[in-house]
Amino acid sequence: MKKKLQLLAAALMILLSINVNADTIINSELSLYNPDVRKCLMEAAKNEGWELKSIYTNSEDKLVFVFSKGNNDKIYISK
Repeated sequence: MKKKLQLLAAALMILLSINVNADTIINSELSLYNPDVRKCLMEAAKNEGWELKSIYTNSEDKLVFVFSKGNNDKIYISK
């Protein structure tokens, strides 16, 4: 019985760690200061069902776009 509980606890920990890592996708390869890149990104995201949640500059003065779809987020950070 004790081994079954340990196995169950280990399986739950693995499941939780996989879910936490899968929720956010970060892409920092785009030049978001280019207006054409921003336009293409927003159009592509909208066509795929992503909703723009936020646009801001981070502490390193890089432009950040946050898109959301269900429980998943995509974060785009400028080069």
